[in-house]
Amino acid sequence: QVQLVESGGGLVQAGGSLTLSCASSGSIFSISTMGWYRQAPGKQRELVATITSGATTNYEDSVKGRFTISRDNAKNTVYLQMNSLKPEDTAVYYCNLHRTWPMNKDYWGQGTQVTVSS
Repeated sequence: QVQLVESGGGLVQAGGSLTLSCASSGSIFSISTMGWYRQAPGKQRELVATITSGATTNYEDSVKGRFTISRDNAKNTVYLQMNSLKPEDTAVYYCNLHRTWPMNKDYWGQGTQVTVSS
C-alpha cells in the first residue's frame, strides 16, 4: 500500500517562495510518475507539474519558469520549489503517484494549503 504525506505549505507574501515535499511509503516510488496538483476554492483540481521515473518534467503553463519539480529516489520524496508566488497560486496542493504496473492506479496525499497574500 502506498501512502503519500505532504508538507511545506503555509502563508507567504506575493513574490515569495515555498518548497513542498511529499514522502512516499512503499517500494514503487522510483518507477512511478510523480505529480503535484492543486485545487482552489470553487475550482476543479488541476495539474501543476509532473516528473517521470526518468526525470522528464512537465509543467502547467502558468507556473513555467516559476516552479520546479524534482525527485529524490533514495528518499522516496518529490519536491515542488515554488518561486515568485502569486495570489492566484493559492490552493490546496496535492501530491500524486501514478503507477502503471501491474495496473494503472493513482494515489493521493491529503493535501497541503498554500496561501499567497497580495
